[in-house]
Formats: sequence, structure tokens, C-alpha cells
Amino acid sequence: MSLLLTPWTRLALLVVLLAAAGACVLVYEPQRILSEGWPPGLPVGTAVVLFAAVYGVCSAAFVPRPLLNLAAGAVFGTQFGLVAAVGGTVLGAGIAFGLGRVMGQEALRPFLRGRLLEAADGQLSRHGFRSMLAVRLFPGVPFVVANYGAAVSRCGWAPFLLATALGVVPNTTAYVIAGASASSPGSPAFLVSFGFIVVSVVAAGVVGWRKRHRLAAPRNDGPAYELTPQHPPVVSGASHGP
Repeated sequence: MSLLLTPWTRLALLVVLLAAAGACVLVYEPQRILSEGWPPGLPVGTAVVLFAAVYGVCSAAFVPRPLLNLAAGAVFGTQFGLVAAVGGTVLGAGIAFGLGRVMGQEALRPFLRGRLLEAADGQLSRHGFRSMLAVRLFPGVPFVVANYGAAVSRCGWAPFLLATALGVVPNTTAYVIAGASASSPGSPAFLVSFGFIVVSVVAAGVVGWRKRHRLAAPRNDGPAYELTPQHPPVVSGASHGP
């Protein structure tokens, strides 16, 4: 029984679980809801909740969020689509964070070596909400990677989920509006949302590139040698008395 509780065993189970989830995505293609829509006659409230649940599981299983956000807009329109997409995003982030925290943190933390990894771990551990909010607002880091990276760090549950819920709203809104107005690609709503998506992708690339250089730059922590306390000078041949 103790073997099943070792960090490496839990990490191996996590890898197997994620591989199985990815295989299920390839086999069952849950993204088909984008073209097939939701079953008719289902109350919209129930449909939104079920869609958010499916969204959360799919996003934790590597289905790209942009595709799911477009599907939410196409199926429910802007208002209910945004609720379903944001709810599913938070649920999927929580699933991934919980799996990574319980099954992978202890095994992977000893491998946090190198300036970039240590800097990222330090930011998430000390400034969890602020760091995760920046990651969500400028989505240069893939959604699943950010989830499991935060899980390996010492970022808390509350700042992680709150930053996710707030930070994904602008980008998710743009995708949902694009999905809701995809039938009329020349409409102002579609053009504005598509333009926002392009600008956010470019901004994320610029911010990520500048941050990379800042983290990779050598630190200037002062002189490399260790200062020793100063002692009074000793005068050779000094007289010891009259």
C-alpha cells in the first residue's frame, strides 16, 4: 500500500491518466459539438451547466480552449456562452491543478533547477494571484501548462482559481463573440472580436519575449567575493614600552 503513495507512483498514474484523457479526445472528438450543437428541448440553464462540466473535463484533457470558447458562443450566443465558457474554464483549471498538486508536486519539485524555472516557481509561490492573473490576461503560456506549473509551485487554491476566473474573461469574451457571430464574418462584432484576439496573441508574444530576456539576464547581486571585517593595521617593529 505504501508503494502506491510514493510521489513517483502518483506521478506515473498522473501521466497515464493524462495520456488516457488525450486518447479519449482523439477517439470521441468532443469538439464535434461545435458543428452538431446542443440537443433540442433541453432547458438552457441545464444545458449551460452541462456544457460547462463537459468544457472543464475537455480542457483538462488537452482540448484547446479557443475551440471550446467558439463552440460556447455558437451554441448559446454571447451571454450564456460566456457563462458556460468561464465556468468551464475555472472547472478545468481546478481539475488540472488538483491532479497536479496531489499526484505530481512532490515528485517534480526537486527538478526545479535553472534560472527560468526557479524564477517562475518563486513568482507563483510568493505572488500567486498577481502572477496567475498576468498569465491568464496574456495567454502566451498554454492553459494546461500553466495549470500544472502552478500546481507544482506553492501557489494556493484561492488565488489560483480567483485569478483564473478574472483573467480569462477578456480573451474568452472575444472568442465567444466570434463564435456567436461566425455566421456573419463581416459584422462589426466578429471583426472587433477577431481583432482583439489577434492583438492579444501579439501582445502575449511580446510580453513573453521580454520576460524571457529579463529572467535569463545574469543577476547583479554585488561582488562575487565575500567581504571580511576590517582589522586595525599592525605596525611592524612597534615599540612595546620605553
